[in-house]
Amino acid sequence: MQILNSVFFFILAIGVLVTVHEFGHFWVARRLGVKVLRFSVGFGKPLLSWYRKNDPTEYVIAAIPLGGYVQMLDEREGPVDSSELDLAFNRQPVLSRCAVVIAGPLFNFLFAIVTYWLVFMLGVNGLKPIVGSVTADSLAAQGGFQSLDTITHVDNTETPTWNSVFLQLLASSLDMQQVSVTVEDEQGIERQRSLAFQSLPAVIDQKNLAEVIGFQPYRVTLPAVIGQIEPGKAAAQAGLEVGDRVVAMDGHAVQSWEEWVRIIREHPEQTMVVTVLRDNREMRLSLQPERLSTANGDIGRIGAGVDVPPDFGEDMVTTIRYPLHRALILGVEKTYDMSMLTLRMLGHMMRGSVSASNISGPISIAQYAGYSAGIGLVAFLGYLALISISLGVLNLLPIPILDGGHLLYFVIEMIKGSPVSEQVMMLGQRIGIAMLAGVMVLAFYNDLVRLLSQE
Repeated sequence: MQILNSVFFFILAIGVLVTVHEFGHFWVARRLGVKVLRFSVGFGKPLLSWYRKNDPTEYVIAAIPLGGYVQMLDEREGPVDSSELDLAFNRQPVLSRCAVVIAGPLFNFLFAIVTYWLVFMLGVNGLKPIVGSVTADSLAAQGGFQSLDTITHVDNTETPTWNSVFLQLLASSLDMQQVSVTVEDEQGIERQRSLAFQSLPAVIDQKNLAEVIGFQPYRVTLPAVIGQIEPGKAAAQAGLEVGDRVVAMDGHAVQSWEEWVRIIREHPEQTMVVTVLRDNREMRLSLQPERLSTANGDIGRIGAGVDVPPDFGEDMVTTIRYPLHRALILGVEKTYDMSMLTLRMLGHMMRGSVSASNISGPISIAQYAGYSAGIGLVAFLGYLALISISLGVLNLLPIPILDGGHLLYFVIEMIKGSPVSEQVMMLGQRIGIAMLAGVMVLAFYNDLVRLLSQE
């Protein structure tokens, strides 16, 4: 079900974003007098097609929902009646052709702006950026960070959530310079910290940026109170009951549920003495975890679940909402910032200063589609905006067969005064296909590595 859920929302996202992209080409082409023969959502065999009254365009929903296309009247793709030559794409002025080609990516950016606008009005949920542990001798420790610091600004940019903190730190880390961070310490006093990013490793991997910097988000610990007992399992056999609070294992104090789980997992089929607090009385019980084989080795398991208070962690979550006009401004700013960050990441990857493992393929994208949809509408809208920006940026790259490649040909045409020859275009197409194939292979490889590392 989880796989089907991810696939469904991935197809939904790609369908929406590709339709937006192709509609950009379609809408501008029609406004500039180009005859559009077909507007297709999806590839392959048409499942449904229709014509509108007094409209020469065939509208199609096709069998493979992972793309789409706009077919325009063009002499390079087939014979054109002499009465319609002025409607052919290839006969349009070069600036008009540029406008039609660039409209697809621009509509992706416009979609992202509108989507972020909705997100900021509906409210962005996130964890408050409170620092937990700080690794000794790390970048964070050298910069003066302390546990329970609340990060309020990174380089004068407001950071109300951990997500905004890490995005801003990722962008700042690319400059390899010292970054100023404003925090409120445990007493609520505003202080300045710093991160000397020039000391970072030569290759940056965004997935472990917090580990490289040397701090982790603060996590509220759950007390080791039992909320569920599976009948017949080790916990039930030992006499544990719902409501018991574990205070020690083999005489060693247990401070949290996480700590207790770690101890249980590390001691399969080993008899231990667990001390619990029940009705204000301490009790000692003999407990032997069952052995469970996993891809990462054998672990202990007792068949018990934690008691989670109804308001657990609520004080660590913040919701940020903005009025209509402010949300629109932030939507534009967010789209611009994410577009620039994507371009900068690509540039640093080409130079080798950012790890190519940051490239995600369809498997990872599909997983996050299902994950974000499971969280709620706002998270899924944020996912759509981010993928839409990625599609816009990718399509503007000067790679033949992409929109940016066509724009490159048009620029060359404006400089030399005549269109690029078919031979050059065919060569460019082969190069472009080879480049995209290489990127896709790398993306699939990264996806498989991530999958295997999760097992």
